[in-house]
Amino acid sequence: MMIPRRLFVAALLITTVVARSQTSYLFVGTYTYNNSGGKGIYVYKFDASTGKLEFVSHTDSTVVNPTYIAVASNGKHLYATTDTRISKAGSISAFSFEKKTGRLTFLNKVSSGGENPPYLSVNKKGTWVLVANFADGILAALPISKNGHVGEATQRIQHEQKLNSQGVAGVHVHGAFFSADEKNVVVPDPGNDEIAVYNFDEKQKERPLLPNPVKTSTQSASFVRHVDFHPNGKFAYSVQENGTVGVYRYHHGVLDSLQVAFTHNPASTGTFQSSDIHVSPDGLFLYASNRGTENNIAIFSIDQNSGKLKLIGNQSTIGKTPRNFAIEPTGKFLLVANQETGTVVVFKRDFKTGLLTETGVTVNVPQPAVLKFLN
Repeated sequence: MMIPRRLFVAALLITTVVARSQTSYLFVGTYTYNNSGGKGIYVYKFDASTGKLEFVSHTDSTVVNPTYIAVASNGKHLYATTDTRISKAGSISAFSFEKKTGRLTFLNKVSSGGENPPYLSVNKKGTWVLVANFADGILAALPISKNGHVGEATQRIQHEQKLNSQGVAGVHVHGAFFSADEKNVVVPDPGNDEIAVYNFDEKQKERPLLPNPVKTSTQSASFVRHVDFHPNGKFAYSVQENGTVGVYRYHHGVLDSLQVAFTHNPASTGTFQSSDIHVSPDGLFLYASNRGTENNIAIFSIDQNSGKLKLIGNQSTIGKTPRNFAIEPTGKFLLVANQETGTVVVFKRDFKTGLLTETGVTVNVPQPAVLKFLN
């Protein structure tokens, strides 16, 4: 029996679309100093049907320490914190990205507006880069032109230096996380044991971050680092370097504390140095990485009514210093960047239990610091 040509073509198109939906690009930012051998930003293709990574390209050695990355929503531009961990330095580099070839082209570089930026983010319209400068506690806003180039900072907010709970003066801004509606930006300040929430107005020409943020105190000397939101927008989660996760009810820019959960057995005496945090796309599970002596991913189930967490397991990252990790777009896999070991390791994620299993897929990348996906 002959299959009509139109049905054959339709089936072929469906097969092609499905195959493409299973493939995404992965960007890996690395440390390049201290003779690490890193080439800056590495580009891989990730196949969500197999969990395998295929190397595509990398930038050259002129891109120094691109340790955090943000990809524009249009997929055409990428921004990286560069010249990090270098005294009296810090910059933001802009690149264009060609999806057909998988190659990055350098566009320009400007000062980050402060020193040693560990984090940056880009709004959905691709008009602003927000940068957290760790060493001097400056939150900066940098405009993006229509051609993707990043401009000099038009707004620099100096966080107040005050005595923390241990009587030590210090101010360190460690992130700038947009809420889903982008009306607010959540800014962890580990030096001051607090999280500041700014109102954001992308239509402002020079000063999109409005003054007088709402501040929420964190656990004493916990060193708050990163934040992620539940897909329902009602809950927010912060990871602290002392091995805890803060749970908050989030409503119109206000964080109300609900719980402090351990990323490990409370009886454990290890060094945790928790680093990164992500909620699964379905909102059922939360993951946090532990560095130090633990080197694992803490796995939590999320109560969908209260937002509270229950620790259900810890998965070894098969390497040392999992500085950053990412859940790929289909949610099937979780990838970990082991900085000290120099590996990116792929784990399969169970949709029902949230637990992780080894896939055997590992690629060697010198001192990987951040993983970012593009569909």
